[in-house]
Amino acid sequence: MIKMVAAMDRLGTESAFEVLARANKLSAEGKDIINLGIGQPDFKTPDHIVDAAVKALRDGHHGYTPANGIIECREAVAADIAERRDVNIDPDQIMIVPGGKVTMFFAIVMFGEQGTEIIYPNPGFPIYESVINFTGAKPVPMALHEANNFSFSADEVLDLITPATRLLVINSPSNPTGGYVPREELDKLAAGLEQHPHVTVMSDEIYDRLLYDDREHVSMLEYESLRDRLIVLNGWSKTYAMTGWRMGYGVWPKDLIASATRLSINCHSCVNAAAQFAGVAALTGPQDAVDEMVAAFDERRQVIMRELNEIPGFSCVEPSGAFYAFPNISGTQFSAQELQDRLLSQAGVALIAGTSFGVQGEGYLRFSYANSEENILTAIERIKASL
Repeated sequence: MIKMVAAMDRLGTESAFEVLARANKLSAEGKDIINLGIGQPDFKTPDHIVDAAVKALRDGHHGYTPANGIIECREAVAADIAERRDVNIDPDQIMIVPGGKVTMFFAIVMFGEQGTEIIYPNPGFPIYESVINFTGAKPVPMALHEANNFSFSADEVLDLITPATRLLVINSPSNPTGGYVPREELDKLAAGLEQHPHVTVMSDEIYDRLLYDDREHVSMLEYESLRDRLIVLNGWSKTYAMTGWRMGYGVWPKDLIASATRLSINCHSCVNAAAQFAGVAALTGPQDAVDEMVAAFDERRQVIMRELNEIPGFSCVEPSGAFYAFPNISGTQFSAQELQDRLLSQAGVALIAGTSFGVQGEGYLRFSYANSEENILTAIERIKASL
């Protein structure tokens, strides 16, 4: 009998990929499936980005790259941060990684072990809790409440901190709720964290360009008092429709970048060379495609919010960012998992149960509106018929 380390039993998964596999299987069997479960833009990567990758391959960029990423890519990230955030970051503090998950995995394994605590959003991206459990640290959920539009209260977060707290994970705009944390709460959080110098912060800002109604994204990099213990996660996947390119980056404190580099060398060696040149083109080239994509998401957001609120037993607060709606389905009398399974099998609509994002997600479903308006409307009609 094969015996693995006990930690493997504590490692969870991401249900969106499980639902995607089931949806694909049903499609292969001839069933018409509308997928509002997977969190990726339905747009193509802009042509100038693709062209940059092709050129890199034609120019012979076929070999290993530095573990922290090519200098051109790190400098492009630093320039983008300086332009959009008015914060100057040394390119040597930037780590290019194969997707955003790598930054969160590295951060959590750096700080999680038996006897420590890590605070994370709940409902939140499922990999946070999964990796915290894997390390042996105690996961401490930061509850996000519908009544607060799925933002957090800085006072509630600060009250969760104990001497055992090593890491605080925050995410705005957020997956799965589409929630957004306004500047006043982040100001209060940053000020309160000055009293807890033992706590490192990881800020997941992967959806920072996907905000609506002129909302302002506030990067935690703007708080100078935190920069020596702040890890920022970002990347290209959501903003530039590059999920399959596996391109992410982390901004690390000077005291941690060497450790992150060692983890990269031990884990994946380096990031695909051509993809990094594509990343440079994305950041330095025209941004029209991003603006067009966000405008399209905003139109769909308004449609899906209106339609969800017309389904008996559903109610949905307005998503502020990302491309997710997180309706309350408690009026249907189904659990989140029951309704997810029913709507996939009977209505041919793939959705994600709120419990896939933590215990606070019971009574909710996650809808991705990174799909056409036509498919969204058809999916809603199927859901109404099924219920």
